[in-house]
Amino acid sequence: MIRHATQNDLPKILDIYNHAILNTTAIYTYEKTSLLERKQWLMEKEKQGYPVFIFEIDGRVAGFATYGPFRNFAAYQFTVEHSVYVSPYFRHMGIGEKLLSHIIDSARSEGYKTMVAGIDSENKGSIYLHKKFNFKYTGTLKDVGYKFNKWLDLDFYQLLLK
Repeated sequence: MIRHATQNDLPKILDIYNHAILNTTAIYTYEKTSLLERKQWLMEKEKQGYPVFIFEIDGRVAGFATYGPFRNFAAYQFTVEHSVYVSPYFRHMGIGEKLLSHIIDSARSEGYKTMVAGIDSENKGSIYLHKKFNFKYTGTLKDVGYKFNKWLDLDFYQLLLK
């Protein structure tokens, strides 16, 4: 079941996000985040009118997805960038696909024109998922990240919502 996130979901969101930080190149940062930072993050999302959705299975948070501003300039007001994270305990169950479908529908119904994905070039699963939803590859920024003792390339994909 997909629903809006609440403050009660934040410990599980934190676990999923910190796992991605420590074990993957899905997010280009090194240090785990705190529960306080996640609380501030959710409050800021709510204040700005951007959703955070939870995929719940038997009362357990299996993943989450959100979108927000692509860039903080007025001319980008109809473009959003999104994130989808799935717990390592719930991978390969179609949860990422369902969450991505849900945020696409949400962004479309909110009147956004374009959704952007910044994906590590080696994240083949995420690239495959986005192509499945007709995201188009728009380019690669070479060597823009450094994590796990190697340089990382960032691919951009775009979906026109209208």
